[in-house]
Amino acid sequence: MSSAREHYEHWPQAVAAMREAAPEVARAFGTMFQKLMGEGALSVREKELIALAIGLALRCEPCIYAHLEKAMAAGATRAQIMELAGVLVMMQGGPGYVYVPKLVEAVRHLEETRQPT
Repeated sequence: MSSAREHYEHWPQAVAAMREAAPEVARAFGTMFQKLMGEGALSVREKELIALAIGLALRCEPCIYAHLEKAMAAGATRAQIMELAGVLVMMQGGPGYVYVPKLVEAVRHLEETRQPT
């Protein structure tokens, strides 16, 4: 059973429920996200790779899945993502290392299911 697959299947409904229950929170977060994650001195790809690394470091699975998908959509390669994983392990040791398989599984899932651009 794929936790990445389950996330990508169920996350849209979870976000919709949160938006309905807390629309002001969703709106505020969305505004902040749009302002901070667009092109700037750093590219969207670079920002999404940074966000992915932070999600991994914090062991936030929804963050990992969301920012991995966005990083890949912005052109991040498997090699860049795996190099990011190496830096994570260097900085965090074992706690980071045990999350790398989740990252690998999610990369595989997205490579198998996303539409070619």
